[in-house]
Amino acid sequence: MSKVESTVFLALQANDDTRQIIEAIEIDNPHAVVNRMPAMVKIDATRRLVVKRKTIEEITGMDFDLQSFHVNLVSLSGNIDETEDELVLEWKR
Repeated sequence: MSKVESTVFLALQANDDTRQIIEAIEIDNPHAVVNRMPAMVKIDATRRLVVKRKTIEEITGMDFDLQSFHVNLVSLSGNIDETEDELVLEWKR
């Protein structure tokens, strides 16, 4: 029997506020698949997806509060573990 990998995803509005967040997610998750649509960007990843405050701050050159990206969040799939430093999506077993 083959093992089925669990997929998590994060969908964000496609706008000026999310461009650098999406860039940071791509850097921290090279295994992720980014699907760009006209109004939304959906990021799929096998098993785990992480959004790191530090990477966003390095790209933007400004302090960043991870809670602020929730305004542009369309949907997500997976169990959430969120701290001030990172948001992790994964399926807990």
